Amino acid sequence: MTMRARKLGTITIGQAPRPDITPILDAAIGPEVARLHVGLLDGLDRDEIAARFTPLAGRAVLITRLLDGTSLNIDKQAAEAAARSKVGELEERGCTTILLLCTGQFAHLTCRQAWLVEPDHIVPPAVAALAEGRQVGIVVPLASQIDSESGKWAGLSRPPLYAVASPYAGDDAALTEAARTLSVRGADLLVMDCMGFVERHRKVAAESADRPVILSNALIAKLTSEVL
Repeated sequence: MTMRARKLGTITIGQAPRPDITPILDAAIGPEVARLHVGLLDGLDRDEIAARFTPLAGRAVLITRLLDGTSLNIDKQAAEAAARSKVGELEERGCTTILLLCTGQFAHLTCRQAWLVEPDHIVPPAVAALAEGRQVGIVVPLASQIDSESGKWAGLSRPPLYAVASPYAGDDAALTEAARTLSVRGADLLVMDCMGFVERHRKVAAESADRPVILSNALIAKLTSEVL
């Protein structure tokens, strides 16, 4: 039997490639799988990004990274619309699996044939199964996401605790404080709820909280490797 050609497409809500996330994918996925990385903000300058993705009052916000290493906030609804277009583009370019590099809840993303992997469908139920009745603490990059992304954690047996720290901050002070605060408040397990957090952040949080820490992008990379 001839093996079908496998091709992984990834969509970041910022600009691709992501030098922080791609090494995590590469550690889980073999070099025999072709890759195509795209971003919602690819090819756009600051003015174009502002015109199309500036967060509107009262709407949910996402945070992401540009190629120059800086971060910015974008309108979630605009990002969802752009993501739907990128999914179609990756299918047209032959991707057999498409991975969204964002833990936020996205609506109405569909593929005709490719296997679509959406972290918000996978991370929360996996965390709920691992935690069972234990208290989960969640680190989010923006305070507004405590409300805007809360629905995806409804499956936890106990309401989660939250703390805020961005993976794009210049130092780890906020993350250290967030992890310690969650530990003091009774969290038994921490979740880094942003694809921008990397292994270095996981180690900082684990040492600060003295608790197990789940790195969302590492979990997704491992599971995605199983369906390629």
